[in-house]
Amino acid sequence: MKKTLPLIVFLITLQFFGQNDQKTAFQKNKYELAVSYYKKADFVKAIELFSLAAKIKPDSEVAQEASKKVDTLKEVLRKEILNQAKGTWKKAGNQPVWATTATKKDDQSSSDEFVEISENEILFYEVDRKTKEKKVLKTENLVYNDKKSAVSLFSEIVLSDGTIWNCSINEKSNVLHVINVAVETEEGIEKIDNDNLESYYTKI
Repeated sequence: MKKTLPLIVFLITLQFFGQNDQKTAFQKNKYELAVSYYKKADFVKAIELFSLAAKIKPDSEVAQEASKKVDTLKEVLRKEILNQAKGTWKKAGNQPVWATTATKKDDQSSSDEFVEISENEILFYEVDRKTKEKKVLKTENLVYNDKKSAVSLFSEIVLSDGTIWNCSINEKSNVLHVINVAVETEEGIEKIDNDNLESYYTKI
């Protein structure tokens, strides 16, 4: 029994270091892959991989470096999408702009809805189709979700009611798609997986 115990301890220790080495190798692989995407200027893929590398053995030097890269790329990508988003957008409905049902629903309304996006603020308003009267609905500060991201590390915004929306713009920069991906509560951020509210806007 005395000989068996040290053997068991040795095997457990060996298994621990084996798993640790696997994590280190996996982390290094993801980090190097992220660097390769970074060099290709594919920053969206790069930030995803850097984020993954940062979560593996978070106290390691590689994780710390990956975390710095994530912070840097957040700024780059947010600046890029904000430059595309700034301006006025007309709501097209809750379906893609090419969908006929979205057009029909839009035609039934007596007013058009708009969002006006600036550097630090989002203005929601509507315009009566007949009188052309403009009515401000609400104004929101542009606040990014820097806590627990639900879908994207850089393109989620938090509104004053706690809802978190992921924003994406098509390649032509003329269609904005927003989808409610989570909500911030006293307990933290709760991800929404089903029946997500969403809207499409076209740039004017």
